[in-house]
Amino acid sequence: MDSGVFYTTLDSPVGALFLTSNGEAITELFMEKHKGGPKPIGDWRRDDGLFRDAADQLRAYFAGELTEFDLPLATGGAPFQQRVWAELRNIPYGSTISYGEFARRIGAPKAPRAVGAANGSNPISIIIPCHRLIGSNGKLTGYGGGIERKKFLIEFEAETLAMRIADCGLRNAECGMRNADSQWSNGQMK
Repeated sequence: MDSGVFYTTLDSPVGALFLTSNGEAITELFMEKHKGGPKPIGDWRRDDGLFRDAADQLRAYFAGELTEFDLPLATGGAPFQQRVWAELRNIPYGSTISYGEFARRIGAPKAPRAVGAANGSNPISIIIPCHRLIGSNGKLTGYGGGIERKKFLIEFEAETLAMRIADCGLRNAECGMRNADSQWSNGQMK
């Protein structure tokens, strides 16, 4: 694959999504009017075909058919940011957790603000579910795509999960739902 930055856009229920790639992995996913989101410049090349898997998985996510993504990602970032972004992917679909509790779970109990800063600089929204972190009082706090989008994503996941569980008669494994016990047990990360 040629070097450079490739991009595409994809319509979604939260507005247009803007994705970039280095040709091998997704490097960014931002929403329209996303705080700090990129815009194509110079030698960036549009290549919709390169993003076919990502587009298919995002469409399945918004159709309520996919609860976790399986895509190659290249986030960059400092080691602490990478650690936060990796652990965000372990928060079960349809769940939320406070910044403070998340900081405790990753072994940085005195660093909820650092967790918040790392979360806020997540370059791959939705796929790395930064929307699942909330304030300690249960309120929605900052989100680069806007609080209304964060609210939509949290409510969408919770409603989709509730419908899937109801449809399956509470048999998560038979519905293909992620086994939350694989990473999180009794409120603690394994």
